[in-house]
Parts: sequence; structure tokens; C-alpha cells
Amino acid sequence: METQWIERDDVDDAALAYEHRPGPGPLVVFLHAGVADRRSWRDVVLDGTATLTWDRRGFGESAPGGTAFSHLEDLRALLDATSPEPVVLVGNSMGGGLALDAALEFPDRIAGLLLLGTAVSGAPSPTVADLEPRTLELDAAVDAAVVAGDLDRAAAFEAELWLDGPLAAPGRVGGVARGLFLDMARTALATGAAEHGGSAVDAWSRLGELDLPVTLASGDLDARYLQTRTEELLARIPGAVRAELPGTAHLPSLERPDLVRDLVRGVLRRVAQR
Repeated sequence: METQWIERDDVDDAALAYEHRPGPGPLVVFLHAGVADRRSWRDVVLDGTATLTWDRRGFGESAPGGTAFSHLEDLRALLDATSPEPVVLVGNSMGGGLALDAALEFPDRIAGLLLLGTAVSGAPSPTVADLEPRTLELDAAVDAAVVAGDLDRAAAFEAELWLDGPLAAPGRVGGVARGLFLDMARTALATGAAEHGGSAVDAWSRLGELDLPVTLASGDLDARYLQTRTEELLARIPGAVRAELPGTAHLPSLERPDLVRDLVRGVLRRVAQR
């Protein structure tokens, strides 16, 4: 499908790249991780269902923001352009944090959430004691490679941390998935995209306000603090349910798109039953 564009002339003339596939039912909007772009969902999008994938600023085909901006307001603009009805948000990592912010800031626009290894705005940062030695080692290696200007090396370390997972052997995931990850990560590293566009929302302290179907999942090879956070969210979000992603790390859409598709269908069923 050809890339479509939305112009944010009201902010800074930014053009956001997205793909919108019309179909029945609520629009399913996929929000990518901070080391990926919309291509990470290419094997997940459902035939016969309305879907939207989007490159946030500085990721994929969307240029970095030239002035102060908010991914949350960009998302609102995309929804204004594509869906008059409430949507289902599927968010991975940083994308999950954006999904939570949206559900709290404009709840009338959001019908359901699927959160995969999610970030949460306002959540306490993990301490050194919360992190595996391998996670600390790879984090430091990524930072050193970026400082040295070696983005290929930095992306390779990020692949070990996020694609393989710190609890698994390096190189566990190969082939097309690894090649795609490296390409997506290099683009994000080159722009420093993950450092910009945050909102002022403190979702962590407001999780009890959520009143919609929420499904939470994290891979059992992902960093342990993210698995723990999934359990914490399960206790803090009213009516949230837990789903399993066995044998995956932080980017299940690249490893087991079939499992993620099933979870999306499950959220759509829960939304339809409300």
C-alpha cells in the first residue's frame, strides 16, 4: 500500500507518514516501539478490518519535528482525519505509553487498548537493581556506539537487547525480522527520535480512571522489569486482562505476528461486547 501523508500545518508544516486501510468495525491504530517504525506491524494488520499504521516524527518516513511537538497531538490529528468513531489502539513499548496517554486525555475517542511490553508516562524508572546485568551491559554498549558515531554497531546492540531479549542468546532472531529491525533502529538512532515528542501526562497516577477494555501482554524473554510492570498494570487498571506471548522478547509483532493478531481480535471482541 502506498504511503499516505497528513500535514500538520497548524503546528510546524510537518508531514506524517501513515497507511490507512478502510474496512468494517472500529479502526485499529497500531503504535510502534521507540526502536521501530510502522513496518514492525506489516505482518499483523488484519485483512477485512480498518487499520492505520503510522511513523511518528523521526521514525521511518516521517521527518523529525522542527519545533516542540507532541506525539499525542499528532495522534489526535490523525484520528480527526481518519476516524469519526472511537478506535482501538495497539501499542508496543513507547507506543503503548502513547496509547495510555490518549485513553486518558481523550477517552471518548478510544474504545479499547492492547498494550505490549508497554511504557507508562510518569512511572518510576527502573533502578540498577531492577535490571539484568545483560541489560545494563547492552544499554552501555548502545550509548558508547552512538557517541562514537557508529550507528550500525549501536543498532546491532539494540537488536540483542530488544529483538533477541536480555534473557536469551544473542542472535536468537534472524532472517528478515532482524534485517528489518536493524534498518528501523538505525533510522531512529540517526534522528534521536525516541528523545522527543513526549506529553505532560502522568498516566501512572491516573490508571484508575481508565474505563475501557484493556489487554496487557509482555514477552517472557523481555527485560524482567517490563514483565513486572505488566503485572503492576494488571493490578492498577480496572478490568484489565493478561495475555501471554511465550518465546518472545520486546517486539512480538516481528517474532509472532500470529499471536499478536489473535490478541487484536480478542480486544475487538471485548469492545463489541460492551
